[in-house]
Amino acid sequence: MVMIELQSYGSLGCLEDERAGLMKLKDAFGGPTGSSALSSWGGGEERDCCKWARVVCDDATKRVSGLYLRAARDSRNVWSLDASLFLPFQELQNFSLADNFLAGFEGVLNLSKLEVLDLSYNSFTEIPSLDAMQSLRSLNLRFNDINNSHHFKELTNLTNLEMLNLGANDLTEIPSSIWDLTSLKALSLTENGLNGLLPLRGFCKLVNLQELDLSSNGFEGKLPSCLTNLTSLRLLELSQNRFEGAIPSNLFPVLKSLEYISLSHNLFEGSFSFGSLANNSKLEVFELVCENNGLKVDTENPPWTPLFQLKVFRLSNCKLNDKSRVFPNFLLNQLELREIDLSHNSIPGMIPMWLVANNTRLEILKLANISLAGPLTLDLNSTHLDMFWFDISSNHIQGELPSFISSAFPNLTYLNLSSNSFQGSIPPSLGNLSVLDALDLSDNNFSGQLPEHLVTGCASLRYLKLSNNSLQGQFLPSKSNLTRLNGLFLDSNVFSGEIPRGIMNSSKLMLLDLSDNSLSGKVPDWIGDLPLVSLALSKNVLEGPIPSGFCKSKELRFLDLSENSLSGGVPSCLNLSSLRFLHLQQNEFRGPLPNFPSMVSASSLLTFDVRDNKLQGKIPGWINSFSNLRVLLLGGNSFEGPIPLQLCDLRKISIIDLSRNELSGPIPSCLHGIKIGDRKAFDDPFRAKMGAAFDFEPSYSYSYENQLDAYQYSALFITDTEFKEEVEFITKSRSETYKGNILQFMSGIDLSWNKLTGPVPYQIGYLSDVHALNLSHNHLTGPIPQSFSNLRQIESLDLSHNSLSGQIPPKLVELNFLSVFTVAYNNLSGRTPDWKAQFATFDKHSYEGNSLLCGLPLERRCINNEDMSPPPQPSYAVQDDTFKVAFLSTFWPTYAMAFVGIIVILYYCPYHEYLISM
Repeated sequence: MVMIELQSYGSLGCLEDERAGLMKLKDAFGGPTGSSALSSWGGGEERDCCKWARVVCDDATKRVSGLYLRAARDSRNVWSLDASLFLPFQELQNFSLADNFLAGFEGVLNLSKLEVLDLSYNSFTEIPSLDAMQSLRSLNLRFNDINNSHHFKELTNLTNLEMLNLGANDLTEIPSSIWDLTSLKALSLTENGLNGLLPLRGFCKLVNLQELDLSSNGFEGKLPSCLTNLTSLRLLELSQNRFEGAIPSNLFPVLKSLEYISLSHNLFEGSFSFGSLANNSKLEVFELVCENNGLKVDTENPPWTPLFQLKVFRLSNCKLNDKSRVFPNFLLNQLELREIDLSHNSIPGMIPMWLVANNTRLEILKLANISLAGPLTLDLNSTHLDMFWFDISSNHIQGELPSFISSAFPNLTYLNLSSNSFQGSIPPSLGNLSVLDALDLSDNNFSGQLPEHLVTGCASLRYLKLSNNSLQGQFLPSKSNLTRLNGLFLDSNVFSGEIPRGIMNSSKLMLLDLSDNSLSGKVPDWIGDLPLVSLALSKNVLEGPIPSGFCKSKELRFLDLSENSLSGGVPSCLNLSSLRFLHLQQNEFRGPLPNFPSMVSASSLLTFDVRDNKLQGKIPGWINSFSNLRVLLLGGNSFEGPIPLQLCDLRKISIIDLSRNELSGPIPSCLHGIKIGDRKAFDDPFRAKMGAAFDFEPSYSYSYENQLDAYQYSALFITDTEFKEEVEFITKSRSETYKGNILQFMSGIDLSWNKLTGPVPYQIGYLSDVHALNLSHNHLTGPIPQSFSNLRQIESLDLSHNSLSGQIPPKLVELNFLSVFTVAYNNLSGRTPDWKAQFATFDKHSYEGNSLLCGLPLERRCINNEDMSPPPQPSYAVQDDTFKVAFLSTFWPTYAMAFVGIIVILYYCPYHEYLISM
């Protein structure tokens, strides 16, 4: 009777003990604030738990067979879950606890019929006990904190396991227990700390593998021949490792089940014939992005005809058809392509628009930098609705941009035609691309005005780059509709007039570059209301003061207002706590540097450039608040007084320019304590992340079904931008611009054209990594320190136009990188350094104005031993004390004799008697 009642109740809904168990789970996940994901459980009139969200029941028994609790916990605190809460669910087969910040279980999970367990995106440090789950077929532990301190013994008894995902953990070696899982069909070890050679014996045993993902590790050596044993392999993902040598020609003909191959970003060399894939009839995805190594890919020899129809074909930067330099002919037979990327090869010719015509479902076409030429020719009668990514940048394409490109590709989200030779006006029809996310037409020869329809019709636009063209007139009218815009780059054009208020319509603007135009008027105060991260207005004719609205900018990291006619003082309210790069050079700013209230937390500032203004007063002592400063440029102002000792606290400084001021006093000897030029001590700060606003990259446009992960296109992906800082510094007697990676290698000190006095501190010679040192046009005295022979990286050394005396240290000839050297117009004497190595490249102008110098390249020859053998200088450690002792030993006797002489003269002088009588 009891059994009949239970069966009858079961036919109406889930079992009561399972319903009660789910309510306990809800409480456990909810905590004190409850769980919004499970809020519907037990609420309302629905008592049948089989109809609750995230719960699946068996149709016949009404027992819970699936629980999908992914991201079911609101709290982000790491926690442990009581395993006994799952005892009521003995028929559970599919179970997901992913993305819940779980660190482990209290007790042992006793789910003997469980087949699929997903614990990914949690905080497990070891694999939980799985002894009671021998029916398990799929185990996903991706994105946890599992490391090799655990012995993985729990895996040994899972003889039925077919899928194991240990990706994105902290493994440093492959657990040996994996090799006993001979039923495995899918294995992922991606994104761990694995390196060294692959364990061949282990992989040879997994003959049932269909999917293998070892990407994003540090595996080395050649691809093991053992891979040919995995004849059932469908997916082979080996990208982003350090595999080297040739890609085995016998590998792919054996693996005839392959559907997906990715070998990108390794160190392969030699030649690879794409024809070796001719018989892989199931192949759909092939990806090989090379890393500037010696790998050459040939698609033409020997002649072949493919049996496959690719969906995704990525083969970029691989010296494609290096000898024939022809476009891959096998692509003529491909009719189902969704994505093609052949960028950064050299296969000159016309744009192969037949690829678009043949593959009617093509979504992504990337042919950047492959030496294409001629015009962009489109079929007026063809429309390609699936195409959303079109990139033919960095080629030699000429002519006008077809006005009907928007009808040919109406659903474009990314269009990059930059770095070509397009000319004429920008077609207004581009405004019809209503879903366009990014448009880059920079570095062309476009002229005329910016079409109004472009800025009113492209409402989805987030990135607009029109730099380096000849566009003119005004831009962004008041009715601009670019409300989603994050990045606007109109630099290096001929735009004129005032900065338009239409920019305010783009209230999400983060990056704005209007530099190198003919913009006039004042910098608008409202610009501070935008959430700008980077603002560049340099090289215009803007005037007036910096508006107080800038003080509202809390996220600004890069500010360049240089080369304008801005005036007034530097605002003290500038928020230096977030600013990393500040360029105010070549304006009309006056007065002293203000005491910035935010400088207490100004440790983010890397570049401070106020050169060539009319600033005055002393260099403030608070300069050491910029504790991470790398570039300090104060030259070309009217700063006076001594160089502050606080400058020596800038331990990370790379470039210092204090030239062309009125500074006086000695050079601080403490400068030797800074790490100038020592790149080993610090990271590279000049490639700064500027936020997600450009550098677009699509993920896969083709959905490939696999057990490990879904390689599919979901949404346009925008990576962080690496903003490349640019700094101008005078070295080697000329002004040089250093930017990007090069800037981190440059280091220098320029103290020239001041009124500095005293000797050159010998401690300056301890700056062994400095590249440029300019102390010219001062009033420095004393010898050139012998320690200067330690400036091993020096390339430019200018000590001219001072009052230096003594001999030029002969060991300076050991400075192998020195290319500019001048000590002209001093009081130096003796023999010039040996005319060899770098010093054999310096002419007489390096030494002129020193009448007592002799030797090559001067005309005056050294004729006696005194000229050839300079007297020894005291050691560096006692140099200053020795000079002081010598000075005092002669000063006091001379002073006493002079004093006695004056007394005698006054005593006998008649005028002295006259003064006494008065």
